[in-house]
Amino acid sequence: MAQGWILLILIVSMVISFLAADPPDQPSKPECHIPCDDICGVDIHCRWNHRFDAQIPTSYSLHWETADRIEGHVNTGTRLSGFVHREHFSMNSELRVWVQAENKHGSAKSQVVVFNTEDLTKPSPPIITWSHEDPLEISWSSICSEMHLSLGSCDVRYRIQAEELWEEDDVGAQVNYEFSGPAQPGVVYEFQVRCSCATGLVSDWSATHRIRSAEEAPTGQMDVWKDCGVLTTNADCVMTWKKLPISQAHGHIMGYEVTLFSKHSTTVLVNISVADPRGLLVCDELKCYLNSTLKSVSSASVSAYNAHGATVPSLLTIPTAGNVRSGNFIDVKMNMENLTVSWQLPSQHPNTRPFKEYVVQYKQTGRLLGKGFDWIRVNKSCTTVTFTGHFKRYWPYQVSLFTVTPDQQSHHVSSVISYSCHGIPAKVRSFKVISIAETHATLFWEPVLLSMQNGQVLSYEIGVHGQMAVYNVSASPQDQNNTFELQNLSADQEYEVWIKAVTKAGPGPKVTTSFITKQQHHLQLKSKSHLLSLLIPVIICCVLVFLSFHKGASKACLCMNEKVPDPYNSTIYQMMTYQANESISWISIPIFEPHPTVSALEVVEIQRPLCEDQTKSPVSSEGCTRKHRYGKGEYSKMVDSEDEKDMSKVTGRDDCWSSTEEEQDSSGYERHFLPTAEEILNS
Repeated sequence: MAQGWILLILIVSMVISFLAADPPDQPSKPECHIPCDDICGVDIHCRWNHRFDAQIPTSYSLHWETADRIEGHVNTGTRLSGFVHREHFSMNSELRVWVQAENKHGSAKSQVVVFNTEDLTKPSPPIITWSHEDPLEISWSSICSEMHLSLGSCDVRYRIQAEELWEEDDVGAQVNYEFSGPAQPGVVYEFQVRCSCATGLVSDWSATHRIRSAEEAPTGQMDVWKDCGVLTTNADCVMTWKKLPISQAHGHIMGYEVTLFSKHSTTVLVNISVADPRGLLVCDELKCYLNSTLKSVSSASVSAYNAHGATVPSLLTIPTAGNVRSGNFIDVKMNMENLTVSWQLPSQHPNTRPFKEYVVQYKQTGRLLGKGFDWIRVNKSCTTVTFTGHFKRYWPYQVSLFTVTPDQQSHHVSSVISYSCHGIPAKVRSFKVISIAETHATLFWEPVLLSMQNGQVLSYEIGVHGQMAVYNVSASPQDQNNTFELQNLSADQEYEVWIKAVTKAGPGPKVTTSFITKQQHHLQLKSKSHLLSLLIPVIICCVLVFLSFHKGASKACLCMNEKVPDPYNSTIYQMMTYQANESISWISIPIFEPHPTVSALEVVEIQRPLCEDQTKSPVSSEGCTRKHRYGKGEYSKMVDSEDEKDMSKVTGRDDCWSSTEEEQDSSGYERHFLPTAEEILNS
């Protein structure tokens, strides 16, 4: 049952499609003639026009009816021409002709054409046999005389070479023509002629005949400009100019005369022949450029010459290097066929000083100087220009606007990059982190190369792996510094970030990088405070030692410097001090040495006092002035005792020792290292 319904639906659809289809359009009425070259033919040639539809094949048939009501036809298939053979008609008689078009949806009939077969003779086109350039004149021959017929009427048409429209004159029954209007000098004119005989149809147009008018010296000035690449004020430029139009060239341009004025007040004259440019001149259909750098040139001029003279030299000033200005003054609309530029300058713009005209140029980036480059000069009242041509897709073009003063000084106003169409950009060249803190990091990237952007980069997308947020960074010249700061990060944590360039066509490939944020600040402070707690006991010990050496205020001390081992630096002594001074243990932290030995002492400079008591009577030399010997005995033994007298042996805090005590203790540290006062004075 379902299959029956499907079949019914298909049949109905086919019927509807068949009924909805239109029959072929009506063909044009046929044009028929009997061709006559050396002699006239015998068959009638007919042709017609019809709209072609590749989806619906159409076949044609040529139909005729004689004065005797005899009909005939010939099928021509898909061809738009056919023949009525001589046996189907009589000369000097009436003939009706029409065309029938037919396809699977129906048929259509053209209008019926009625003519006398005697009037269908058509002579071959005339042949132009002679011409003269000054004044412009041509003459021709016709086949009418060979057909033993008199000449009917002739038409002449002419135009300047490469122009589209023809001018036409009816010259009557004659075989020559003289150009009546003022001919432009040195211009190539094209001529064609057609004629009819006394009876029959007019011929087709003859082959084109070309004549160059008499030459004169060229007039006007060359349109000269400079191509400095995408850096519009770069000193490395080439001079380029447009070929003179026909109306100014007045003949064949034989070459160009170029004058270069250097920055060192020297002048170079270069004569370049078009026939033999010697590599100095490169030309296309519309422009030429001097294949030489202008780095040391301050200005230049160029003129074109032919066999009769030269144009007035056109001056060009070469700009010095400077910054390329940019701004929102230019609006560009571009596709692969057209480039339209419009602008609106503010009245206070620095380069709107008095000027006479604008120059708008475009440069295809990546092309050599002189290539992929064009410009248009317009009046200062104009604010829109359009370039036509073939612009490459996805390729950047720099569009620049200049003002030109009456003395040909040019000033750059603004430049923008534009594309005929946009594609997906390539990836950024590099992506890295340039600074890291606890809760933020600064990212830096190198933008996509201009030749690989495939369109205008509108922005950059930046994201963090594992997070939904995506940051959009503008790529406009005013905002672009290629950096971005990620905020609200966690301390001491690893992050992976990515970046994409974005055009109108969408984002490009992703580039990633990783980093770890710094630790929290209070951890750093804790580490510093721990180090400070280790230094406090050392500082206090130094203060105590200093005070112990200055307890006796009534002594006049004669001091000397000597490098000796300092027992106060010993870890053992520090431990002893810690045990003996438990009341200040809150500022003392014990330090443990792996192998404590007394010999592990630091050698320092100390102030050793030689004391003379100024408040007591003189005593024997062994009383208050201590005598010491070098090289005697061993290091005196330290004792761990709280007794002040015993500690005085270590610290030396007594004002004076008795000779007996000195003898008892002199076998230790003092007798081994400390000299006597007499030894010092006699030394």
